[in-house]
Amino acid sequence: MLGRVLALAALSLGLAGCMPAPPTAPPVEAPIRLEPVSFADLDGWAEDRQAEAIPALLKSCARLMKRADDHMVGPGGIGGAVTDWRGVCAEAEGLPAGDDASARAFLESAFAPLAVTGTQGPWGLITGYYEPELAAARARAPGYATPIYRRPSDIVTVELGEFRADLDGETILGRVVEDRLKPYFSRAEIEAGALEGRGDELFWLADPVDAFFLQVQGSGRLRLADGSYIRVGYGGKNGRAYHAIGKTLVERGHLPKDDVSAQSIQAWLRANPDQAPEIMNQNASAVFFVEIEGDGPIGAQGVVLTPLRTIAVDPKALPLGAPLWLDTTWPKGVPGAGGPLRRLVVAQDTGGVIKGSVRGDLFWGTGDAALAGAGTMKQQGRYFLLLPKAVAARALAS
Repeated sequence: MLGRVLALAALSLGLAGCMPAPPTAPPVEAPIRLEPVSFADLDGWAEDRQAEAIPALLKSCARLMKRADDHMVGPGGIGGAVTDWRGVCAEAEGLPAGDDASARAFLESAFAPLAVTGTQGPWGLITGYYEPELAAARARAPGYATPIYRRPSDIVTVELGEFRADLDGETILGRVVEDRLKPYFSRAEIEAGALEGRGDELFWLADPVDAFFLQVQGSGRLRLADGSYIRVGYGGKNGRAYHAIGKTLVERGHLPKDDVSAQSIQAWLRANPDQAPEIMNQNASAVFFVEIEGDGPIGAQGVVLTPLRTIAVDPKALPLGAPLWLDTTWPKGVPGAGGPLRRLVVAQDTGGVIKGSVRGDLFWGTGDAALAGAGTMKQQGRYFLLLPKAVAARALAS
């Protein structure tokens, strides 16, 4: 989700027409190799209900269309320029809702599929994430003693590229102590009260384990006592390195390696409240939140995510807003477990641990039903990038 820094799997592992000629894209430096294939080569293509993915594509199109024509899409302009997308996006707008045949015909006429191969080959890790739904209160009250915080005003962001060219793109966060920049408070320090009395509490939750997992997801839906709902989204982080507590639980013999999932980690933490704080504090990273109005959750592209049709990817490898054909398997704990999970998805989000050429994080939706799949998803998979035909031809030529 917007600025989402972690995936659930990180807990256990140490998502035309008469347009002017597009500008020439710079050389593609993304760590992927693209190879042309046909739609007939995409296993399961004829069986998917592609019309379910068109609303997600239209959301991404609306975001792209706000950019200038010469704005390059994706790393190194691998997705062409915005002008390349105007025709296909306009055509998608006119598709009849829910008509799979029309959606499939449009995709086959407007796009070309390209097999994606990374530095480790065509197969990679596909995990899942979801939006938690949790009980909360606006003020501390009996039963609601665990705060989640807005971004503290004393966090200092340093863009290291402003000081050294070889560090361009690198950022550190900290706080000023006696005229020196120091690391910001760790999770353990925050849990011990480092932010108390400053008025930075945004909401109060009933369960510290829920608060921990809300930070893992980076956003959530909060249910208040009056029956109303509020969404919170990613508002920043403390700049500390993330540590996978699932790894800690395995190393200490608390969980078998093959049984590590979001659900098993939550169950162990709740069953061992005397040890849970120390385990959770092994992860020094902390996330802050903002209250969100309207629909959600919101992905890194700035659009509302679509369950099982939105995927988070590494933006250094693939363009946000582009459709992908995902070829993986259903995770354990859901109907069809182990069977083929093949469908059209749209790259609309990123994640701090979603790094690599073939690395995806599939959004499952909101609440416990979504957790059932997202929490256990650690599948091998691959994907195929769909680009407007002219863009695909240029990408292959380069």
